[in-house]
Formats: sequence, structure tokens, C-alpha cells
Amino acid sequence: MRRALTIWRRSIQARVVVGTVVMSVIVVSAVGWLLLQQTRDGVVRHRVDVVLGEVDAEIGDAEDRLAAASGTEVNVSRQQRDLIDPIIERGDSRGYYVVLSGPEGDGTSLSDGGAVSSGGLDLSSVPGDLEDHFEGINRATAWTFTRIVHTSTEGTVVSEPGVVVGSQVQLPSDGQTYTLYFLFPLAEEQETLDLVTRALLTAAGLLVLLLSAIAWLVTRQVVTPIRLARKTAERLAAGRLQERMRVTGEDDLARLAYSFNQMATNLQRQIRQLEELSWVQRRFVSDVSHELRTPLTTVRMAGDVLYEARDEFDPVTGRAAELLQDELDRFEGLLVDLLEISRFDARVAVLETEDTNLVDLAHRVVDACHPMAQSRGVRVEVVAPDGAVRAEVDVRRVERILRNLVNNAIDHADPDDPDRPVVVRLAGDGHAAAVTVRDYGVGLAPGEAAMVFNRFWRSDPARTRVSGGTGLGLAISLEDAHLHGGWLQAWGRPGGGAQFRLTVPRHAGAMLSHSPLPLAPTDAPTLEAAETPEPDPATARPALPSPDADEPEGAGGAADVTTGGPGGGRR
Repeated sequence: MRRALTIWRRSIQARVVVGTVVMSVIVVSAVGWLLLQQTRDGVVRHRVDVVLGEVDAEIGDAEDRLAAASGTEVNVSRQQRDLIDPIIERGDSRGYYVVLSGPEGDGTSLSDGGAVSSGGLDLSSVPGDLEDHFEGINRATAWTFTRIVHTSTEGTVVSEPGVVVGSQVQLPSDGQTYTLYFLFPLAEEQETLDLVTRALLTAAGLLVLLLSAIAWLVTRQVVTPIRLARKTAERLAAGRLQERMRVTGEDDLARLAYSFNQMATNLQRQIRQLEELSWVQRRFVSDVSHELRTPLTTVRMAGDVLYEARDEFDPVTGRAAELLQDELDRFEGLLVDLLEISRFDARVAVLETEDTNLVDLAHRVVDACHPMAQSRGVRVEVVAPDGAVRAEVDVRRVERILRNLVNNAIDHADPDDPDRPVVVRLAGDGHAAAVTVRDYGVGLAPGEAAMVFNRFWRSDPARTRVSGGTGLGLAISLEDAHLHGGWLQAWGRPGGGAQFRLTVPRHAGAMLSHSPLPLAPTDAPTLEAAETPEPDPATARPALPSPDADEPEGAGGAADVTTGGPGGGRR
């Protein structure tokens, strides 16, 4: 049943053929039933007309014989035999039965006996309602259908359909009115109807098969090119851009194949142009980054000399030397980040994993960021389990991710609220390890949780950079997380702060299925926007696998915000 349902859902041809068969069966059955009914009514009507004519002839002949014998002295019994015997003889030769009932008005019925009938006939073959019709005198001829029960020559009891016709005659000897019942079998008519029924069933079956074959052939001619187009599209989606459909003929399907090939050619050309452009961009960034290192080293040396001698300059010149040093530091960091990005773009970045305790790594990052936090008046806390949180990671890359997240949180924390520090939380299990960095700053506006990882993206370009970032920190962090086969996700609300979550597999190369820590912070319900829905999985930035259902992948800030507002200058 499951296989049949799968074929039904996936195959247009199967649905069309089955639909054609069902509709054909319904229509052919209705038409066949109508034809059979009309044939039966016509055959029976013709037989009844013949029977009534024959009965009228028999009654007329009987009345003539009775009239001819009316002047002679004949007893009643003899006159009854003269009436019924010739009719019985003709009935035996022509295949019908005759019953002569007693005089009307004597209160007896056929079941009481006393009737004269053809041999072997069961008198119950005459319906009771027809007997009731002839209770009076001078009743008109009447007929009805019945089941004729009689004993065959072999001694077996036979029941077959038939027509019974009743008519009254009056005997001259006693003046009494008698009823003659003529029972005509419909065996030949039944055989005719059976033959017609078999012929209709055979014709209907052949017609349904013919219509099914026609539907199968027609749908095959239409569906086959569509299936070829689907397979070609799947191969194109898999990267085999040289695949094309075969064009045969000049009909609509051939034009469809031609248009499909034109589309594939245009897509291939556009993709190649984009690949060439992307390669040129990566090459340009890589070349520029490498070529700038030599002049930057020279400028750095000159800047260091000026910076060391700034006390000997006048205040304006000394301040200029300090600004030059700061910008050289930022420019050098930007150059290093560009070189790192170019390695990711060129797909030459590699991992050097080792089994590491992430708790020690987090404490080391927090200690390194302490001067910046102290200058900003922000407190940083590390919340970790009693035991170690271990994972096979590249220590340099994970440390860079955590340092960037902590510096970012310090830069956007609220220094006027010492009760809400930056919280670094760690947890792990047998399959994954996670680190969240929570701040209570300006948060993220709708849609920014996904864009926050874009290169050089800033929600508020006019906002000053306190920490002097390059705008590539989160982009590099995301690439580092992906290189581990992990996730780097963001959550935020305007005015409610933000939380970033890093999840890496416990063992290098393993697939992630969940995260030990939730993406939304546990204190989110206590915020002003606590009634807002859960983060939207549609804004996710997937890594290698997809997260579990209760841990929606990606940044939930887009669905977890209620009002617009500045989202800060996260970078």
C-alpha cells in the first residue's frame, strides 16, 4: 500500500491512467445498464404482446366451440373438458400451461383444489392478486409476471420466470363464469437477455482496456519529455552544467526542450561569469593583501619611530602620531583579516584539532579581554559546569571566535547597569559542546540576526567603533565555526541585548544534531518583550547539519523582536 501511494503521488501517468479507467468504468457501466434495461423492456413487451394476442385467439376459439355446443345436452363436467382439453393440448405443443378455475362466486381458490390444469404444473404459480382480480363476473383480461413452478419430464422441480394471463369464459350448460389462466414461460427471453448481458460485458471490458491503453500511450508521450527534463534539471543542479535535453521534432514538447536547453546554456554562461568574477575578486583580495604587507611594514616602522618620539613634538603633532599609530594597528588587523578571508575563499583553510577543555580556553579569553572590559566599566562572568567541557577543536580558531564574541559583547554592553554583566556560559554532552556569550546592550533589530555575519556589515554606520574592529570578525568567526562542522548563531531583541551561541561537535568530523545550550537566553521571559514568539528558524545560517527542532538553527533575532530600533554596530 505504501509503494502504491508513493507511485500515485509521484507519477502523473499513473494518476491519468487510473482516472481514465475509473471514469470509463463508470460511463460504460451506466450506458450498459441503460442499454440492458431498454433491451429487457423491449423483449418483454414484445413477448407480452404476443402472449396477449395468443390468449385472445384461444379465448375466441373456446367461445366459438362453446357457442356451437350450446344447443346440445352436455353435462357441466363434459363441457369443462371440451373447453380445457384442446387448450391444454395446444399448450403442451407450444410450451405454455393452462389452468381452469372453478365457477366464480363459489368462494374457492386454486389452493383449495378443484381446478383443471396442465400436467406437472404447481397451482401456486398463479399469483394470488390475479385470482383476487377475477373474484367477480365479467372481469377484463389481465396479466402479470410470475414464477412458473412445474415438474419436468426428468422428475425435477423447475422454477422459471413467466407471464400469466387470465380471462373469463361462460359455460352454456350451467351459465357459470369460469376463469382460464395461461402461463407462458420466458426462458427464451431470459436466454436472450443473458446473451446480451455477456456481449455488453465483453464489449465494456474491451472498451475499458482500449481506453486505458490509449490514455497510457498519450500520457507516456507527454510525460516522457517531462521526466527527461526533470532528470536533466537534477543533473544541472548537481553541477553538471553541460547536460542538455534531446530535441526531436517541432511540436510543443520539442519547443519546451529547446527552451530548456537555452535556459541551461544561459545559466551556465552566467554561472561561469560569476565564477570568473568571484575568482578575480578573491585573487585581487589575496594579491592586494600580500602586496600591502611590505609597504605596511615600512609604514609601521616609521609610525613606531614617530610614536616613540611623540613627547618631543608639539601637542598637535604628538596627537597626530598617536592617531597614526591607532590607524596603523587597525589597518594591520584589517590586512590580517583579509588574508584569512582569502584563505577561506580559496578553500585552503585547514584545521589542526586537539582535545581541548573549552572552560580553560574561555577563562583565557576573558582574562585577555579584561583590560578592555575594565576601561568600559563592564563586568564579564564565566558560568561553567564543575567538570571540563571538552571538544576536539582548533584552539587558535576557537579562541579567535570567543575573543571576537566577548569583545563584541563588551563593546555593546550597557556600562550603566552593573547588575547585568556579560555572561559567558559553557555546557557539553557526549555529542557536542556549546558556548554562549550574553550581553544586555542595544540588541538586534528585526532581520539583523542573519545579516550580522555579513562582511563589513553594520546596522548603524554612523556609530563609532570603540574597540577598533575591522568589520570582518563575525564573518571570520562564522567560517571558523563552519570549518569545525559547527554552528554560530545569533539571537537578539531591541533593548533586550543579544546572545551568540557557538556549537561544535565533541569529536572532529562528527555531525551535529543538537546544541547543549538554548539559543534564546534563559532570562528572555523576564525582559520587556517576553511575550514575543520563539526565534524564527527561517533566519538560520546553517553549518553542516540542521539543528534539532527544539533548538531552531540560526539567528532568532528576526522573529524575536517587536519594534524597530538601532541594532548597534556589531562587526
